[in-house]
Amino acid sequence: MDKIILPERPDWRETAKELGFTFADMHGEPYWDESSAYRFDLRQIEDDIEDPSTQLHAMCREAVETIVGSEDLMGRMGIPDRHRDLVADSWRRNEPEIYGRFDLAYDGTGPAKLLEYNADTPTSLYESAAFQWRWLEDQIAAGALPADADQFNRIHEALVERFRALFDPGTDLHFTAIADNPEDYATVEAMGWAAREAGMGAHYSDLDKIGVSPDGQFVDAEDRVIGTLFKLYPWEDLLQDDYADRIAGSGCLFLEPAWKALLSNKGILPVLWQMFEGHPNLLPAFFADDVADALAANGRPLRHVAASFDRAADALRRAHVVKPIFSREGAGVRIVEAGDVIEASENPDYDSHPRIVQGFQPLPDFGGFHPVIGAWVVGHECVGMGVREDRARITQDLSRFKPHFIAD
Repeated sequence: MDKIILPERPDWRETAKELGFTFADMHGEPYWDESSAYRFDLRQIEDDIEDPSTQLHAMCREAVETIVGSEDLMGRMGIPDRHRDLVADSWRRNEPEIYGRFDLAYDGTGPAKLLEYNADTPTSLYESAAFQWRWLEDQIAAGALPADADQFNRIHEALVERFRALFDPGTDLHFTAIADNPEDYATVEAMGWAAREAGMGAHYSDLDKIGVSPDGQFVDAEDRVIGTLFKLYPWEDLLQDDYADRIAGSGCLFLEPAWKALLSNKGILPVLWQMFEGHPNLLPAFFADDVADALAANGRPLRHVAASFDRAADALRRAHVVKPIFSREGAGVRIVEAGDVIEASENPDYDSHPRIVQGFQPLPDFGGFHPVIGAWVVGHECVGMGVREDRARITQDLSRFKPHFIAD
């Protein structure tokens, strides 16, 4: 794994505008940055990223089976009492999933370490699936990359296959996101593009224009009944809305399904650690209430995690990360070394939520930037990746997206 300086395509910004990539620059800073790219070899991709991410997803599904059978875990993961049956029933009915993105710490030597799973509303889909592939083709054509360079990226093709596997040709699907957010719209349109290629009808509606018919069905702005809805709106927010009370009787299939509320939730990290302690791709993780006193004063954790905490205690006391169970783009995250906060997000939006404690895995340093691997899962398999980097050690909403390529 190397970071390689490359010439930028002279017309890439014009290309971005033509293709609707309107957020390539945000707030006066580059979001898409092709002044350099990350190079991997095929072994790193297959052995350190692709196969482990596919396995991690299978482990997450095992964890969901455990959680839906435990009122205690449902509560600790912030699922409201009145909607726990909705979440559990969506799992037991095997409601289908489409996609998710693991965020991994990886320096080229492995094993990659799971930082979190964006399993409900992951963004950066368009730039991962489409724009970085266009970059690869252009750079090969320009001679900046070798003719046999490749990219770990069959995200779009896998989405098309997934829609075809789940729905009959001609099925009408609806897609929604919060209005006037270019990044969210790009993600929704990338999904709609795949659905149309798979032979589906794909109708977009702003989230605030979706209503409820007199007989309890969800309808779009043109009063069309919504039978299947892909929503780029987090379950933790939706389950607090009045509309959530209408989901069970609406006859509408939600994508992602309600059980994904258990995976797009950092509470999954301590559950995974309790189930698969010592797995090479996991970091020690605990619910903060279980171990806060032990970390602060070398005291004892709660009894049900005491043994596993003792095995990880020295490393956690040296350094750990505190995260709200619900947060986006690094909000509310704190890095603690020897009891002192050495770096923290300035975004307080999620500070009211319970927290987890996770072992600290330093991100690699490439010229002062710290990359995070975003490994994309479609269906049950890892099918591609993107890379984001930041000068800070906490990846945030304006962290840069970097293209990657595979070459020996």
